[in-house]
Amino acid sequence: MGRFEADPVGPRGSLAYADPLGLPDAVAVQPAEVAEEPGAGRIVAVWGPPGAPGRTTVALNMAAELAAAGSSVLLVDADTYGASIGASLGLLDESAGLAQACRLADQGRIDGTTLGRIAVSVAVKGGRLRVLTGITRPDRWPELRPAALGRVLEAGRSLAEVTVVDCGFCLEADEELSFDTLAPRRNGAALRCLEVADTVIAIGAADTIGVPRLVKALAELGDAVPTATPRVVFNKVRAAAVGRAPETQLREAWERFGPSLGISAFLPMDHAAADRALLAGTALLETAPGSPLRLAIAGLADVPAAGQTRRRGPGGRSRNVKFPGIPARLPR
Repeated sequence: MGRFEADPVGPRGSLAYADPLGLPDAVAVQPAEVAEEPGAGRIVAVWGPPGAPGRTTVALNMAAELAAAGSSVLLVDADTYGASIGASLGLLDESAGLAQACRLADQGRIDGTTLGRIAVSVAVKGGRLRVLTGITRPDRWPELRPAALGRVLEAGRSLAEVTVVDCGFCLEADEELSFDTLAPRRNGAALRCLEVADTVIAIGAADTIGVPRLVKALAELGDAVPTATPRVVFNKVRAAAVGRAPETQLREAWERFGPSLGISAFLPMDHAAADRALLAGTALLETAPGSPLRLAIAGLADVPAAGQTRRRGPGGRSRNVKFPGIPARLPR
């Protein structure tokens, strides 16, 4: 599975949690003297409104599909409300890899090599998937400070061709509710992930509650992160929830009430396959390779569903990886 290093001693007290952007230079943690060259890897943020639309399922299985196809992939659990990537993969992790990476980032000691040592390595259908597990308890959310998390994700660009991030749902700028500019920001983690992401995949549940929730959430996303252009994905699609020809029904409803964004994918409901994968602590391609849900997620990631491995070039990187659904890095 991989190994963890002992947690280094990081800043304590308020400095461990507050965003140092507003701190005097004398107390701000200084970065490392030698900066790492920025990597060319891409960041994909999987986000969606509250109500369990399937963010974790999509993020985990997209990452697994890409890794099994021969790409180097880092999966990050940045959900500050209900981190569950570790449990979904059967990892009995008590150290919270992402929190450890953020502590090192605060000390200016994070880079792609260090990140690779912290991440857990998971075998997926002949490939290897690196995982940064999330916080083990919801009350640990102050450890994922936005500034440190941003540096961790940038280091991920050097480590992996694709970094897939499972984000929290809430985008409320909670720091604005307090006069204390050094107060922890629980929702800052999600906002930072969405700000640095090259691609945002917005997951909505395909039912009469999930669709309006997604419409409202996309409006909030536009206000909070104006640079984001999300790809809309409906999950748990089934006739029982929306009527006959569910994809047609959803598309027509979206054209009438949704924003001016097309629907990128429909992911069918497959409870049995999802339950088997969760019970086995692995991805759908391992336990249910023929599942319609697995095939749809592979299509979303632009991965050959039959599991063919892309040819790898020198240095272990896959050759000619384009991922039309995951565009090249956008200028900022």
